[in-house]
Amino acid sequence: VLTVNGVARTAHVPARRLLSDVLRHDLRLTGTHVGCEYGVCGACTVLVDGEPVRSCLTFAVMVDGAEVTTVEGLAGPNGDLSPVQRAFRECHGLQCGFCTPGFLLLTRDLLARTPDPSDEEIAEALGGNLCRCTGYVNIVRSVRRAAELFGEEAAAGDAATREDGGRRTAGP
Repeated sequence: VLTVNGVARTAHVPARRLLSDVLRHDLRLTGTHVGCEYGVCGACTVLVDGEPVRSCLTFAVMVDGAEVTTVEGLAGPNGDLSPVQRAFRECHGLQCGFCTPGFLLLTRDLLARTPDPSDEEIAEALGGNLCRCTGYVNIVRSVRRAAELFGEEAAAGDAATREDGGRRTAGP
């Protein structure tokens, strides 16, 4: 039993079944891409209890009871794109899109830890993921834009909380 994108899911799998296979084949969440199958490219990155992991190197039994976030879990319940997704679309942070799910989840993790990252922090956070189509310029630009969008949402939430006497809970 695990929670995937906020939904409790059950999958009975052999001990050596990879998390990427459970997500893609058993749960039909095909946004998690499998590229190299050696943990090198980062396309299979998902968040497990908020931490990025390579799902092609993680046995599904290792995440029993965990909260898993895939790229499908970034959008809001009504399908609204998250700030990270909007930023990558706005700044053309993708080309073929194969590596994009990993970059989106790493960006989400980075901004949760470091709301206003430096160029060095962005490079460090994304350094383990490969993109064969771009020169990474627009990917880095997308991360910076996502940080701006999160900041704008937080400021708007804080203003709304002040306006209604603090009855709202602000935050992304």
